[in-house]
Amino acid sequence: MPADIILKGLSKRFTKKEKKMGFITLKKKLVTAVDNVSFTVNEGEIFGILGPNGAGKTTLIKILSTLILPDSGTAYVNGYNILTEEQKVRASIGVVTGGERSIYWKLSPLENLLFFSKLYRVPSNVAKKRAKELLELMDLSDRANDPVEDLSSGMKMKVILARALIHDPPILFLDEPTIGLDPGFSQEIRKFIKNVLNREQGKTILLTTHYMDEADFLCDRIAMMSKGKIIKIDTPEALKMSIKEYDIIHFDTPLQYTEEIVKILEQNHLFERYENEKSARRAHFKIFSKNGLETMDYLISETQKRGIPLVNFRLQEPTLEDVFIKYTGKSLEEEEDED
Repeated sequence: MPADIILKGLSKRFTKKEKKMGFITLKKKLVTAVDNVSFTVNEGEIFGILGPNGAGKTTLIKILSTLILPDSGTAYVNGYNILTEEQKVRASIGVVTGGERSIYWKLSPLENLLFFSKLYRVPSNVAKKRAKELLELMDLSDRANDPVEDLSSGMKMKVILARALIHDPPILFLDEPTIGLDPGFSQEIRKFIKNVLNREQGKTILLTTHYMDEADFLCDRIAMMSKGKIIKIDTPEALKMSIKEYDIIHFDTPLQYTEEIVKILEQNHLFERYENEKSARRAHFKIFSKNGLETMDYLISETQKRGIPLVNFRLQEPTLEDVFIKYTGKSLEEEEDED
C-alpha cells in the first residue's frame, strides 16, 4: 500500500535542568525524547503510538507537524519533506492535541471555524459551507453560536476536531485526543474517529495514546514506544498473540464442589496445569491449556453431567498491557511514574 507518512531515523534531544530547593540549578541533563525512530503509515490507516507520558509521543507529533526540528533523520508527510517543504506539510495535515486549549473559548464554534479557515486561506464561501457541514457532522448545529466555554468537554473536543478538519486535510495527527474526557464522551469521540473520519472519509490518522483500550479499539497497527524508542510494531491482535503461551480459563464454583472439580481435571490431559484459590464461599480455578476451546467444552460437559454450577466462566486473552510488560519489563503506569 502507498505510504502517507514515512519516518527515517528521527531523533530529538533536549537539555533538562535539574533543580534542588526549587530555585538552585545544580546540573543539566541531556534527555533523548525521540531515539532513531523509523516506520511508515499506510494510506487510509489508523496507526497508533502507544506509550506512557514521557515516552516521546508528543515530541514525535511536533516534529512531524513541523513545530520543532529533529536533531537527525527526516520524514515525509503526504509526500513532502518535513525539513524542506514545511508549508506543504502543514497544508496536508490537521492536528488535534487533547487536554490543550487549541480553540478560542470566548468565540462560538462557528466563529472558531471561520477564523481558522482564514489561517489556512480557505476561500470565504467555501469556509462557510464547510463550517456548516462540520457542525452538522459533529451534531453541534444547535450550539453553533454559543460561546465554546459554555459547551461540555466532549463538545469542546468536537469543535477542536472540526477546527483540524476545516481545510479538509488528508492526514490527521491526534495526540491523546480523549485525555481528560469522561468515559462516555471518550467512547463517542473514538467511534467518530474510527467510523466517520477514517472509514467514511478515508483520512489517514496517526494517533498517540496511553490508553490500552483506545489503541485496541481504534488502531489498524500499533507502535509501542518506551523512552523514545519504538519497541514493537504490529496489529493489536498480532501483538497480543505474540506473547500467548497458553489459553487461560477462569471459573468459580461453590466450595463443596472443589474436590469433584479436581477429580474432573485430573482425569483429563487437555491442559498443562491448574491453580485454585479458596475464599469464604467459593473456589476459583485457573486452568492453563494449549487448546482452550476444547478444554472449555470438556469442562462444560463434565460439570453439567454432575450438576456442578460454574460461575464467571471465561477464556482470558492477552491484553496490550501484557504485551507492553513483556517487551519493556514494566507496565505503562510504572514507566510513567518513573519518567
